[in-house]
Amino acid sequence: MYLIPGLNSDAQVLIAGASRGIGLALCKALLAREDVAQVWAMARKASSSTELAKLAEQYGQRLKRLDCDARDEQSLEAVAREIRKECEHLHLVISTLGILHQDGATAEKALSQLSLASLQATFATNAFAPILLLKHLLPLLRKQPATFAALSARVGSIGDNRLGGWYSYRASKAALNQLLHTAGIELQRLNPASTVLAIHPGTTDTQLSKPFQAKVPEVQLFEPAFSAERILEVIGTHGPDESGSFWAWDNQPIDW
Repeated sequence: MYLIPGLNSDAQVLIAGASRGIGLALCKALLAREDVAQVWAMARKASSSTELAKLAEQYGQRLKRLDCDARDEQSLEAVAREIRKECEHLHLVISTLGILHQDGATAEKALSQLSLASLQATFATNAFAPILLLKHLLPLLRKQPATFAALSARVGSIGDNRLGGWYSYRASKAALNQLLHTAGIELQRLNPASTVLAIHPGTTDTQLSKPFQAKVPEVQLFEPAFSAERILEVIGTHGPDESGSFWAWDNQPIDW
C-alpha cells in the first residue's frame, strides 16, 4: 500500500509524540518501510529517549530526533526551522499528542470536578499543540502530496456522546476536530494535493489509557504496533478528496 495517495517518491515523515506509545510504534513501522527516506521523531526528550536511541542505532541517519515541547510555540517554531535546513518538503506528519489524566489534566466525571487548570492543560496539549504544529510546518506542506493526520478520539464526537463525563478530554478533541476540518479547507487552497485527517486509534495499551483499561474487553484493547498499522492503513486510503474528515481505526467514518 502507498504511504499516502499520489506519492511516487520516498517519503519524509514527521511523528510528534514519538518517544512512547503509538508515536514510537509509528516510528518503528515507518522505518521498516522501504518507501520512507527519513523519519523525524519529535518529543519533549527525544534526544535522551532510550527507545529512540535503539532505533537510531539500527537505522542511522534515517531517524532524526528532535527535542520539542509542543505546548511551547517558540519550541515548535525552532523545530520547523531546524527541519527546513535539511528538508524541503514533508510528505506525512502524524501528531500523536494527547493527554487525559497527565500534566495537570483530569478525567472529570462531573461538573463539580471541573477546574480551569485542568481545562487549560487538556486543551493546550490535545487541541492547541497539534494545530500550532501544523501552522509552523505549513511551509513544508505546500507542494506535492502531503498528509497531516492527528490522533483524535471517538469521545470527541458530539453526535456519539451518550455517556457524558470526561469534560475536558471530550471538549478538547471536539475542538481539535474543528481545527483540523478548518485547516483542511485552507490547505486545499494552498496545495490541492494535501490531505488533513482526524483519526481515532481505538483504545490502545498506553500510559493514557492505563487507569481505564479494566472495563475494556481484551479484544478491544490494542497493542501500539497494531494501532500504528491501522493508522497507516487509514492514512494510505484517504486522499485530498476526503481532506478534513474523521475516521476510526477500522476505516469507518465517525460523526462529528
